[in-house]
Amino acid sequence: MNSPEQKRRANADKQRRFRERQRQAGKKEIRGYVDEKGLNSYQELANKSGWTDSELLNNALRITYAAYKCGQIKLLSQWLKERDL
Repeated sequence: MNSPEQKRRANADKQRRFRERQRQAGKKEIRGYVDEKGLNSYQELANKSGWTDSELLNNALRITYAAYKCGQIKLLSQWLKERDL
């Protein structure tokens, strides 16, 4: 039977292999802290859309980038501030 140390090592190796496969697929892990407003928005979007955490982050970044490329980032930021979102 596996000892607790062997089990931890196996889990760590499994996670390392998973992260390596994700990197090879061209994906990048991004983490950060979210304030209460952001967390509420996240939960509402997750419930309504059925998207995973990864899909939510990916789409949020793509929408923000699209607003930036179209010169609408200031408009988007102002809209969020006006609605206290």
